[in-house]
Amino acid sequence: METRELRYFVAVAEELHFGRAAQRLGIAQPPLSRAIQQLERRLGAALLDRTSRTVTLTEAGSVLLAEGRAALDAVDAADRRTRRAALAATGRPGLVLAAKAGASSELLAKLLDTYAAEPGAVPVDVTLCGPAEQERLLREGRADVALLHRPFDSTAGFHTAELSTESQVVILPAGHPLTVRAHVHMADITALPGLPLPRWPDPDGAYPPGPGPQVRDHAQLLQLIALGRACTISPESCRAQLHGDLAAVPVLDAPPVTTVIAWPPHSRSRAVADLIRTATRL
Repeated sequence: METRELRYFVAVAEELHFGRAAQRLGIAQPPLSRAIQQLERRLGAALLDRTSRTVTLTEAGSVLLAEGRAALDAVDAADRRTRRAALAATGRPGLVLAAKAGASSELLAKLLDTYAAEPGAVPVDVTLCGPAEQERLLREGRADVALLHRPFDSTAGFHTAELSTESQVVILPAGHPLTVRAHVHMADITALPGLPLPRWPDPDGAYPPGPGPQVRDHAQLLQLIALGRACTISPESCRAQLHGDLAAVPVLDAPPVTTVIAWPPHSRSRAVADLIRTATRL
């Protein structure tokens, strides 16, 4: 299969309309239809059920949509990593490190300061993300390394090194009745009236249903908690960022969070290797 054919098929499968897919791709509809027919002949399988009014995916088409997206993502990631490697070879080296905003701040600061003092250190651009975004940036080749947090982030397909493991706390408005307790349980948090957990957008930007407020960044979340509109569960290290209008209480039965540094298994970058060595020493 050619990547061009895959891009054509993914566009039709996502739009379920040849006209809209052709417009999205910037081509005429007849060559798009011919390309899909040629792909079906080569695979020996119908990918789409077509009527005069509707286009739907067959079972084989659903499989190719999932596999095709992954393949195209891998091709795009290879393109970005190769271009960055070429820039490094021309004397403009640098690393992109993706990290979740508001998480592991002390560890991240220590890592950047320690690495910068190493002989041969290159500039590190830090991209601060919402939940699970750093994993996506690493898979797409937009980042060279990332700080991920198990069990919330998937590390499948990456090489990783564990950096720290910590318990979790619930962040509440200062003065809330629960803040006088030594610890709480998850059941105490889910039963809180008026302080729902926030809702973060999925990779497509859609929010899951629920009573919690919609949030897009860490600063917005902390302000909502201070206003008494939400609460959240975070790793213990977040205490260092809390101001006087917020309080943290340990959650005994929340799963521990392990922070890892992750990188693509095929990375051959000396700068990536040096950064990872610095992180594991810390």
